[in-house]
Amino acid sequence: MNFVSTRGNVSKIGFIDTVLMGLANDGGLLVPEKIPQIPAEKLDAMSKLTYQELAYEIFSYYVDGEIPDNELKELIEKSYATFRHPEVTPVQKLTDNMYVLELFHGPTFAFKDIALQFLGNLYSYVSKKTGESIHILGATSGDTGASAIEGVRGKEGIRICILHPHGKVSKVQELQMTTVDDKSVLNLAIKGTFDDGQRIIKELFADVDFKNKYHMRAINSINFVRIMAQTVYYFYAYFQVKKETDLTTINFSVPTGNFGDIFAGYLAKRMGLPVGKLIVATNENNILEDFIHDGVYKPGEFRSTFSPSMDIQVASNFERYLYYLLEEDPKAVSDLMEKFNSEGKIVVSDELLHKVQQDFAAHGVKGEECLQTISKYNTETSYLLDPHTACGVAAYESCNKPGEICVTLSTAHPAKFNESIERCQIQQTFPEQINQLFNKPQYVEVVEADKGEIVRHLEKLFSLTTK
Repeated sequence: MNFVSTRGNVSKIGFIDTVLMGLANDGGLLVPEKIPQIPAEKLDAMSKLTYQELAYEIFSYYVDGEIPDNELKELIEKSYATFRHPEVTPVQKLTDNMYVLELFHGPTFAFKDIALQFLGNLYSYVSKKTGESIHILGATSGDTGASAIEGVRGKEGIRICILHPHGKVSKVQELQMTTVDDKSVLNLAIKGTFDDGQRIIKELFADVDFKNKYHMRAINSINFVRIMAQTVYYFYAYFQVKKETDLTTINFSVPTGNFGDIFAGYLAKRMGLPVGKLIVATNENNILEDFIHDGVYKPGEFRSTFSPSMDIQVASNFERYLYYLLEEDPKAVSDLMEKFNSEGKIVVSDELLHKVQQDFAAHGVKGEECLQTISKYNTETSYLLDPHTACGVAAYESCNKPGEICVTLSTAHPAKFNESIERCQIQQTFPEQINQLFNKPQYVEVVEADKGEIVRHLEKLFSLTTK
């Protein structure tokens, strides 16, 4: 298995090098040179596996022997041993044709744990094998930060810095990051938006000399391992729901801001999973909805919403999808991305838009619709949705056709977003792990959204002697 850049100037590198490179050195994103194809008979055999066994089967296509089988199995077992549910990502039926896939049973109660518990252990594994320190830099709109810190904290040879937008994440999200008292963890709250943080991250990773000097690695979904790990739960959910239906294909409704979670579903479909429509659920920051409806990808005015993890205007994984939409033509991708940087938008032809709409549907959920969906399902099914999952359910209601089966990805525990739940006049009981956060001191520095200032903090962190 070789990996290549969407922009064509990095090619035929292996899995471990892909993990370590994160963002491709030419500024593109790394993707498999050829997407593995899983035949129908193999899918049938895979449907009988546990989550961990399924993860091993899917990861093996991409790892391709670079990690010995027994060691890969150990990494997987260790990563998912931290989850509170034996199935890792259980499926719950809410209505006759809609299920929710619960992705919040990991240490930080968010779907990011599924990829980041594995990636954290993988980085630790690589550090021990190579003897090199690993310095992780990431930006978060809320959940990635806590999951990344939880995935690597206390691991020898690893330091991590997370940028989050000051005052624009939920209180629980903030506390999960900033109550970690560890000299190898640095939390920077930037005076700006997630997009500002993500832009700085990409600029720093594009500086190859700086990246190599500090052994800097990516934890955001620009790292392909994040995508790979998230494909597993699409397969798992499909297999569980298929046991109860005669339908061949199943739709998925996915709350997404950065296009990573739903791109994992697209990859699963390309691998051979019988996925019908992939429904993109966004909020008022609906650049992805506009693209799927009109073929125009253009950032709008940033809006703070009840679903802050999706308050994103520039989706970093969108370039991976463009690569496949443009028939894996890196020159065409590079030209479009250059045009986006100079003109601030991407416009595709009617022919390409038709291709987009064959795979995707989309619905941008307004604030009141989000809250009404939480209230409705709490009343009718006694199931409490977090606001992001509520956007997914509202998008399902808008886009799913009669007779079709849909799985909505439930991306976070509602306790992480009590500000929105309280607006619905609903009282919830917090898990004890979250309750404890409110009594802990915080460790965070508020900084300008300035690359030079960020670099100064990073150099101080990365220059510390790793123990």
